[in-house]
Amino acid sequence: MKHILLILLSSITFQLVAKDYNVLDFGAVGNGITLDTKAVQKAIDLCTKGGGGTVIIPAGKTVLIGTIYLKDFVTLHIENGAILLGSPNYEDYTTDTHKNTYKNEPHMDRCLIFARNAKSFAIEGYGTIDANGHPKNFTKEKGGRPMMMRFLNSSDIHLKDVTLINPASWTSAWLYCDEIVVDGIKIISQVNHNGDGLDFDGCTNVRVANSSFNTSDDSICLQTSRPDKPCKDIVITNCVFTSKWAAMRIGLASRGNFESITVNNCTFHDIQDSGLKIQMNEGAEMKNMIFSNIVMKNVPRPIFMTFCQQRAGVDSPEHMLPMKSMHGFSFNNFIIDNRELDKNSVIFLTGMPNEYITDIQLNNIKMTVSGGGTSTDAKKTDFKEYTLETLGDWWPEFSKVGTLPASGIFARHIDGLFITNFQLTTINEDFRAPYVFDDVKHLNSKALYLNNREVKTTVLKKQ
Repeated sequence: MKHILLILLSSITFQLVAKDYNVLDFGAVGNGITLDTKAVQKAIDLCTKGGGGTVIIPAGKTVLIGTIYLKDFVTLHIENGAILLGSPNYEDYTTDTHKNTYKNEPHMDRCLIFARNAKSFAIEGYGTIDANGHPKNFTKEKGGRPMMMRFLNSSDIHLKDVTLINPASWTSAWLYCDEIVVDGIKIISQVNHNGDGLDFDGCTNVRVANSSFNTSDDSICLQTSRPDKPCKDIVITNCVFTSKWAAMRIGLASRGNFESITVNNCTFHDIQDSGLKIQMNEGAEMKNMIFSNIVMKNVPRPIFMTFCQQRAGVDSPEHMLPMKSMHGFSFNNFIIDNRELDKNSVIFLTGMPNEYITDIQLNNIKMTVSGGGTSTDAKKTDFKEYTLETLGDWWPEFSKVGTLPASGIFARHIDGLFITNFQLTTINEDFRAPYVFDDVKHLNSKALYLNNREVKTTVLKKQ
């Protein structure tokens, strides 16, 4: 009798300790054809109800789902060799997953994986989430393009080791979340438009490390769609970026403040628009950022900073907000090789007349460009400001200004620009000045070189 009782107690203890929920045990077929949404959601619901644990997508299986909801204390573990596959049917994506916060883009409101007001959850494993976002499945005209993930008002989130591929729009949107760790992931988002990688909106205490990005839009984006939700205490390190647009964008949606951001030990290659794209538009404050130990190859506009006015968010007021401030930026130890690109590969820093970006440091930068600027380019003085008349309803992009009269750095409307040891090499002849400063106050530069010879700076307007 005692022996039987001991066996029963051991069984009960095992059940209490066992916290793994294999989706196959809840009715999932895992053949990539049968829709397994209900089975996966049932496993998640029982897991969180039982106090937490691990929901397993098993190796060798392709589990097809529509929208699922992650919840408290649930780890979604995608085993090596497993695929969590998004449904190709737009109707399998629910409508209660919040929204895309950018204006004119409601076709991106739905998503595959969603969490709201959740705490301590994770997605991990060496398997793959394939959002199946090919244009044959999802276009704006066919109803919409769901995001892969959206997390809202959540905390203590871990995304580790997984491969994320083929979103129909953004890979992920993190809205007003705190305590985020992203480590060892790979994102490939090239099959459709707007394939952002990680978009952190009003998030705090974020660490991204040891990851790679190959995206059709900004690989990492920091933004603030609400004035009461700042983006701060962000660390990005040991990552590799390639993108059809920007490697990193900070701002654009910028109603809340940005501060205390560091990016270091990263490589950028084959970027089609800009490397570091830092843009304040919607009336908040942006400050205290350090970018260091960066290697870039084939990255036009390695650093592109703008300070202007534009409405970005769907909830932003219709009127333009007054410009507040951008200050305290440090760029250190860069190697930039743009010899294979055209002449439009300049570091471009611009505020607006009487609205200055303040306190920028550029230290120890080696930059190689193709050259090719003409004498006409060198004499150009009619380049546009980023006024509302210039922008219309769109963003402050480089194309609005075009070729600049500098081959290395063009800075205007800056108060406090400090440059030390900048080595510029031009492969072909370039008639433009290497360094052009227009309406720059408190300029302090030393050890500026062109083709290994020290040069003097050029100032178009002196305040």
